[in-house]
Amino acid sequence: MKELLYQRIARVITGQIKNGVYVTGDKLPSLRTVCDEFGVSMNTSVQAYLELEKNGLIISRPQSGFYVTFKPGRLKSPKVSRPVISPGSESVGGLIAKVYQSLNDKEVTRFSLGVPENELLPIAKLNKSLVEAMRSLSGGGTAYDEIQGNYKLRRDVAKYAYNWGGTLTADDIVTTFGAMNSIALALMSLTERGDVIAVESPVYFGILQLAESLGLQVLELPTHPRTGVDPDALKAVVQKIKVCLLVSNFNNPLGSCMPDEHKREVVLLLSENGVPLIEDDLYGDVYFGNTRPKPCKAFDEAGTVLWCGSVSKTLAPGYRVGWIAPGKFKEKIVHQKLIHTVSTTSLTQEAIANFLEVGKYEQHLRYLRNHLHGNSLQFIRAIGDYFPEEIRVTDPQGGFMLWLELNKKINTNELYERAMRQNISIAPGRMFSLQEQFTNCLRLSYGQIWNERIEDKLSVLGKIIKGMM
Repeated sequence: MKELLYQRIARVITGQIKNGVYVTGDKLPSLRTVCDEFGVSMNTSVQAYLELEKNGLIISRPQSGFYVTFKPGRLKSPKVSRPVISPGSESVGGLIAKVYQSLNDKEVTRFSLGVPENELLPIAKLNKSLVEAMRSLSGGGTAYDEIQGNYKLRRDVAKYAYNWGGTLTADDIVTTFGAMNSIALALMSLTERGDVIAVESPVYFGILQLAESLGLQVLELPTHPRTGVDPDALKAVVQKIKVCLLVSNFNNPLGSCMPDEHKREVVLLLSENGVPLIEDDLYGDVYFGNTRPKPCKAFDEAGTVLWCGSVSKTLAPGYRVGWIAPGKFKEKIVHQKLIHTVSTTSLTQEAIANFLEVGKYEQHLRYLRNHLHGNSLQFIRAIGDYFPEEIRVTDPQGGFMLWLELNKKINTNELYERAMRQNISIAPGRMFSLQEQFTNCLRLSYGQIWNERIEDKLSVLGKIIKGMM
């Protein structure tokens, strides 16, 4: 069968990708350039790139172009976690404190810190928004805000929820000091000391520390690195738990994203058994596909999902602006907020509301998502180049994190110590569980600007790991 022109162009570019002319994360020539180089029409160029996209070699980013996503076949995904299905009790507070004790050391390349680098944030625009807030608020922002929180921010968050099909109003939302404060208020409202809560495994260490501080028992569930928590595993323990707490979209540290059918199944299961779901949707806006994934809240008909969000990972980490849509538990949440904080900071909330209101947030998110997706591809390519053959690494479709599974001989607590001697900070896998597991795993954040220094540090990290074997 005669090869069509667009197929020939796709074959040529495929060869360039597989031979390393273009590597993972590289931007391909524009469609117009392909037209000029091959002497073809725009339609033929488009067909060639669609063929490459269909074969999983490239991906299109809106308003940015086409990028190589091809990864070496040897890079496998980490295995599904298999925690013991009983509450864990092995505290990791000491390890967490050690990893974050050098938080502000400028000499350290911090692959351990899951926030975007300052260069990826619209700081000048935020400063203007803050000045606007000072001018518009009573007393320049010095007065107490209402207990439920800044009305403009609550209204704008409700509007923004339409991106995932939400039908929230300003009255459905309570503002907080970031997503962790939302989760804390929810746990304090719904649990008592000794209660059992179910979470993913691995799970963000901040959730583990919070649960420990409240005297709660943590039941870790088997979790797939791509599709998240196992609904059948949750079904098996639903009668034993008081609350379920999930990071449904691009969770930390795995980067998994629950499919819609799993979200719907989990929400129905928990609702039928009278178990509230606290949903941390902190990373939902950092998606690499064409549309934002729905949160579990989109399937909540009984008001039993407490949807938590924040701009801490996308816009302004230090502003500590978050929110919770607590469904039928709103009165309890407002009461806990009154007891613990009285009100939230009016100035930063007004500034974020201003930013959301004029469309700057979505413009910034497009920029951020493009950079982070490119970073994830570059990191995965470098890991394939520099790390040992048997390495397993996630392929996230959003968020900030890569989860790596190393040879069983490697203890990543020791790897952390060796890497720090080279001014490289990682997050050892043991931080993300209250059980004795994930000692050969680690989390890397790709929230930095990609450059030669980052690649060099990944190369050094790969050499350290090979040396430990």
